[in-house]
Amino acid sequence: MGGLRFMKVEGLGNDFVMLDCADAAQSDAVGARAAALCDRRRGVGADGVICVLPAVAGGGADFRMRIFNADGGEAEMCGNGVRCFGEYLRLTGRSAKRFVIETLAGPIEVESLGISTALNGHNGERGGSYRVNMGAPRLLPDEIPVVPAEITDKDFIMREIVALGKTFRVTAVSMGNPHAVVYAEELSDELVREAGPAIQRHPFFPKGVNVEFVHIISADEVRMRVYERGCGETQACGTGACAAVVAGVVSGLGGNDVTVRLLGGDLHISWDGDRGHPVFMSGPARAVFHGELMD
Repeated sequence: MGGLRFMKVEGLGNDFVMLDCADAAQSDAVGARAAALCDRRRGVGADGVICVLPAVAGGGADFRMRIFNADGGEAEMCGNGVRCFGEYLRLTGRSAKRFVIETLAGPIEVESLGISTALNGHNGERGGSYRVNMGAPRLLPDEIPVVPAEITDKDFIMREIVALGKTFRVTAVSMGNPHAVVYAEELSDELVREAGPAIQRHPFFPKGVNVEFVHIISADEVRMRVYERGCGETQACGTGACAAVVAGVVSGLGGNDVTVRLLGGDLHISWDGDRGHPVFMSGPARAVFHGELMD
């Protein structure tokens, strides 16, 4: 892998090592080194590694994305990562107004909204802004997945689970990857860093889960902190913000067009409430630096 060029790109502080891979075998080799690359003391430092690959011929996509979390595990997709993918394409001369990315969660449609005036980006450039069609949410427990079997015939909306001896009301949503949304009056460090991993490992979630802690400001504004599967707490999570808005709509606690305020900045999420219709996410991405991997 020596000599392979990479770019560090972040979306609201959720950061990724981005690089081109010629084929699946090369991306497998990159994935095997993902944990080392994400190490913030001995590596490049990131929440994940994203491989940019050619799309499968005849599949209808323009590019293919593989994403590896900081622990080396492969994720289905990532909303912030998709925006960073778009910014990487822009800065490497392959951007278009609209394009489709193939992911393990299915095809993702991305629209470039132009240059974001809010960001100062790579080599003095401003970063880009992107609107992403995140697809329709999945609320059936076997699609998330959630167990045990006796609850798989119903939505997992505001259900009680016990973690650390405390009872939490949780709404489970899949945005191509699994999420558990928890409402809280205060988004404290103790809540996020202790309850986050406990809920993430709860037996109800056999594949693990990303945990979103949400404080409602109004019907169209929330604050959120997230404890991500395979990463720990991150500055932002695009799929998590989408899951939080979906959870608000289906539980009657939130509106259809919501500004989600994360530690790393704001995302705008919209969903009309129809379970067959997509969720849309809008937000920025910015390149930080580029370099070359060594053997």
